[in-house]
Amino acid sequence: MSTIKKEAQKEQAFVWRGKDQHLTPISGEIFAVDLDAARNKLRKQGINANRLSKKAPVLFRQKNQKITSADIAVFARQLATMLHAGIPIVQSIDIIGRGHENKSMHFLLLTLKTDVENGESLAYALSKHPSYFDSLFCNLIKAGEHAGVLESLLDKIATYKEKSEAMQQKIKKALVYPVSVMVIAFIVTMVLLVVVVPVFEDLFQSFGADLPPFTKLIIAQSKWMQHSWWTVVLFLVAVFYGLRFFKRTYHEFNLLIDKLLLTTPIVGKVIHQSEVARFTRTLSTLSTAGVPLVDALKLTTQTSSTLVYRDVILQIREDVESGQRLHISMRVSSLFPYIVEQMVAIGEESGTLDNMLSKIADVYEEKVTNLIDNLSSLIEPVMMSVVGLLVGGLIVAMYLPVFKLGGAIH
Repeated sequence: MSTIKKEAQKEQAFVWRGKDQHLTPISGEIFAVDLDAARNKLRKQGINANRLSKKAPVLFRQKNQKITSADIAVFARQLATMLHAGIPIVQSIDIIGRGHENKSMHFLLLTLKTDVENGESLAYALSKHPSYFDSLFCNLIKAGEHAGVLESLLDKIATYKEKSEAMQQKIKKALVYPVSVMVIAFIVTMVLLVVVVPVFEDLFQSFGADLPPFTKLIIAQSKWMQHSWWTVVLFLVAVFYGLRFFKRTYHEFNLLIDKLLLTTPIVGKVIHQSEVARFTRTLSTLSTAGVPLVDALKLTTQTSSTLVYRDVILQIREDVESGQRLHISMRVSSLFPYIVEQMVAIGEESGTLDNMLSKIADVYEEKVTNLIDNLSSLIEPVMMSVVGLLVGGLIVAMYLPVFKLGGAIH
């Protein structure tokens, strides 16, 4: 991020006041390398600046925001729209960068504008920032520049990014609710065991009554938690960092986790269908851009979120490179649904593979959306039941002796 900022800081912000061609008083802000360059820019715009000075620094500067995939998708859509309107590419990037609320994105776009102004191609300028623009994005831009169809390809890239982002957000949204409920339920249970249960225990001891087995079990868990709570924290921390270490270090571990997730009854179905949608959408976009099938398959592996599909796509690429048809390679992998294989075969036979892949992607994106919506409506009562069992079980365990004592008094 620091490199982007340093490159973009070649231009500074200046504030000015003056009159336009109609002698109307106006004021504003302009970016330039120095004071003379700012004055020349204003003069070219027909503005006679009476006052021109460097913008004062902000005392309390906000922390730079992270550049997200949603920011990149919006940038692709805005750039496509401006190029379709006939605005030159340098001016388009400049307009988008100046008006961006995210300061990190603002500096990134100003850096891109400077590079393109200096004669670099847009694809090469983007490839300098692989953290934000992956090789798929850059290769599509390169293909558009070479073929002279940058506007239409940017439109397809924007559509692809928007659909991918929408699917990711739906999956995240479906996962956030159950995870947050489980975390809250765990915290509430710990508080009840450590704080509330000991109060009831002292009360029961003062009565000297015989406690039900369920209440004794909860009190025993409470005592253990009071003295050994640190072991729970240590265990959770060890599990977190252990999984993180193995995930970063061992390919086989990641492959095992992906296989387990894919075989999970409900989650596995969502992952399978989202992977098929992502694979066909990416391959369709690349094919439309005129990227050769072998190269398109190689780029498609980068969009896969599971190692299982990534390895299969790499194997398909090797088979296609050796002369095998795409649909036959997909059938051999036994990972893609039969209907997908048949539609790909029809697309290959009729010469409309990109169109057929796009239709498959539309179908499976709709399937994923419907599946997530159904899961979301099903998860809520399940989570409420889990929370009810945890919290309600503790409350019942504490009130059982009270009911027993009440019965004995009567």
